[in-house]
Amino acid sequence: MDYRQAIEWLDSHLDHETVPSGVVAGKVEGLSLEPMRHLMVLLGDPQDQVPSIHITGTNGKGAVAAMVTALLSANGLSVGTYSSPHIASINERICRNGQPISDEDFAEVLTGIAAVEELLPDQLSWFELVTAAAFRWFAEVPVEVAVVEVGLLGRHDATNVTDAQVAVITAVQGDHTDFAPGWEYAVATEKAGIISPNSTAVLGAMDDELAAVFEAEGPVRTLRGDVDFEIFDDRVALGGHLVGIRGPFGTYEDVFLPVHGAHQVANAALALAVVEAFFERSLDPEIVREAFAGLELRGRFEVVGHKPLSVIDGAHNNDAILAAARTLDQEFTPAGRRILVFGALEGRDLEHTVEALVQLRPDLVIATSLSPPRGIPSESIQTVLDKYGIACESVDDPFQAVEHAIRISDEEDLIMAIGSFRLIEPARRAFGL
Repeated sequence: MDYRQAIEWLDSHLDHETVPSGVVAGKVEGLSLEPMRHLMVLLGDPQDQVPSIHITGTNGKGAVAAMVTALLSANGLSVGTYSSPHIASINERICRNGQPISDEDFAEVLTGIAAVEELLPDQLSWFELVTAAAFRWFAEVPVEVAVVEVGLLGRHDATNVTDAQVAVITAVQGDHTDFAPGWEYAVATEKAGIISPNSTAVLGAMDDELAAVFEAEGPVRTLRGDVDFEIFDDRVALGGHLVGIRGPFGTYEDVFLPVHGAHQVANAALALAVVEAFFERSLDPEIVREAFAGLELRGRFEVVGHKPLSVIDGAHNNDAILAAARTLDQEFTPAGRRILVFGALEGRDLEHTVEALVQLRPDLVIATSLSPPRGIPSESIQTVLDKYGIACESVDDPFQAVEHAIRISDEEDLIMAIGSFRLIEPARRAFGL
């Protein structure tokens, strides 16, 4: 198959990113890793041929994956990174040393997987096939370490066929849950499933009760945020933060992070602890500074312009939006209006999300409709916003919605495109990126 044919074959399979799966923590009946394991056997178990770092968490896993990749690459390793979702091209999900897989390689890998599909008793999903493609390509290139981001929760996720040296949990927050009593425990239990007896577990800051859920999986050892590693200095600087980080093995002063938000600073400490755990030693402080200084996090409180201040943030749940609100208040002081462009997907709790959106104190929200069938219509978003007395307009097309925000803004205003990651690509185009 050529690239076009390979993508058409892939798209003929069920895509839960397009059609909501309905899966929430604690209600995962019918999910199984057996079809994925069967496929891996037919492909020669490529996931076992490369050491891996496996990352899950409600928020922050993509940022941590990017940070871990940067640190490993700066230390001279060839790094494969598997992440989701993509912004503009599916190839972005599978990278080697930060470069997406080529069309030719992607087509070749998918062709090989398609050749064994008829031997499978069950048809696999779109995400399972892309995950298999990543593992196969990493083994063939090859890379020296794979950084693998979980798609959904953890225990039953397609990525969980890997037996990681380091298993990472960034945070336990309110996503993929129905918020029924005990939801935090249910979410933690699903995410804990990526920890094996061979893993070092690295946990973001959390209380002892939740940490115990992960420790019960029996990792070789557990490293915890604010216990075994921490940020001991954090100063807001031009274009980011200047920080001091204490890792499990070493201490690093005056590290510049070109990111915005205290949550991203915490993610950097977590990423550093992960890489120290992988090497089982401290890192060269100059290499750490070099790795972090070149960091780019697209769509994560990404400042793409000034006059007006223009920000793109793929904050798609209430905790992420609250983090964006804190970042705006702590690091920026827009004197003019706050104009938000907001789009969301079905499968999220829109009421909870809009409650958080209020904390950004918007003067105007431009609701937009993301691609069907999961995109929530702009009119439905506007109905919820009306309950909170927020001034709102509807512009169905995301690109045109951001263009409209730019057109009506003044130099002292803030324009923020926020919500689903599917808003990032049209927003970047509208801002001329």
